[in-house]
Amino acid sequence: MANIEIMMTLFAIVIVGYVAGKLGYMGGDFDKRLSNLVIDITCPALILSSTMGGTLPESEMILPLLGISILTYVILAAVALLLPRYLVSRPDDRGVVGFALMFGNVGFIGYPVVASIFGHQAVFYAAVLNVVNTFAVFTVGTMLVMGGRGEYQFHKKVLWSTPMLAAYLAMVIVALGLDNIPSVISQPLTIIGQVTVPAALLIIGSSMSHLSARTLLGNRTVYATTLFRLALLPLGLHLLFGAMGFSPLVTNINTLVIAMPVATYGTILCLRYGRDTTLITELTFITTLLSVVTIPLVAMLIR
Repeated sequence: MANIEIMMTLFAIVIVGYVAGKLGYMGGDFDKRLSNLVIDITCPALILSSTMGGTLPESEMILPLLGISILTYVILAAVALLLPRYLVSRPDDRGVVGFALMFGNVGFIGYPVVASIFGHQAVFYAAVLNVVNTFAVFTVGTMLVMGGRGEYQFHKKVLWSTPMLAAYLAMVIVALGLDNIPSVISQPLTIIGQVTVPAALLIIGSSMSHLSARTLLGNRTVYATTLFRLALLPLGLHLLFGAMGFSPLVTNINTLVIAMPVATYGTILCLRYGRDTTLITELTFITTLLSVVTIPLVAMLIR
C-alpha cells in the first residue's frame, strides 16, 4: 500500500506540471531556468541534507555500502555504454537510453520504499549508496546525455559542479561520522533540498504536455529499456553481489535502490544541455507507471 501511495503522489505532481504546461505557466525558457535552479542549488542542498538529521549507521556498514555501490555503478556504466547499441534504432538516442538504464529515481521513490520495507534507519543506508549514484549522475550521466552515436566526451568542469561539490562534502560527513551538524545549517538545507523533488516532477509533467498521447505510450525501445531498468538489471546484480559475499541487508537495500524507475535528473539534464526530451520523458513515464507493480515484486523476491 505504501508503494501505491508513493506512486499516486508522484503522478499527482506530474499531472500538475502537465496542466501547467498546457496552460502556459511552464515550458520553454522557464523549464530550462527551473532545471538550472534544481541542478545548481536545490539538488546540492538535497544531497547534503540526506546525510544530516539522522542516526548514522554502524561504522562497519559504511565501507560495504560504498563498496557495493561503486561496483554497482561500474557495472551499470558498462551496460549503459554497450547495451543501447542493441536496443536503439536511432544512434543519437543511445546516450539517453544509457542514462535510463543506469540511473533510478532514488531520492523521491527510493527512500520512502526503503523505509517502508527495512525501517527508517535504512534510509541513511540508502543515502550512503546514493552518494555514489549522485557522483555518477553528474559525471557519467552528464557524459551520456551530452553524447550521441556513442561519441561520449568527459568534461572536467563537471567534477567541480555544485552537485559534485555537495557529493564530496557528503562523503566527508559520512566518512567522519559527523552526526551533530547544527540545526541552523541542516534545517535550511533540508527545506531547500525538499524543493528538488516537486520541481523535477513538475518539469517532467511540463515536458509531457508537449507530447502526443501516442508518443507517451512508448515503443519497442522504451519497453525493452524498461524491462532491463526495473527487473533484469536489479535482480541480476542481486544474484551477483549475493554470490560475492556481501551481507543480505546491504545487498537487498542496494537491489531495491537500483530497481527504481528512471531518474528525474535525466529530463533536467536533457533540458540543460539542449537535448530533445521526448525519449527520456517517455522512459520516465512508462517506468514510473510500471514500477507500481515491479517494485513490490522485486521486494518480495529478494526477501
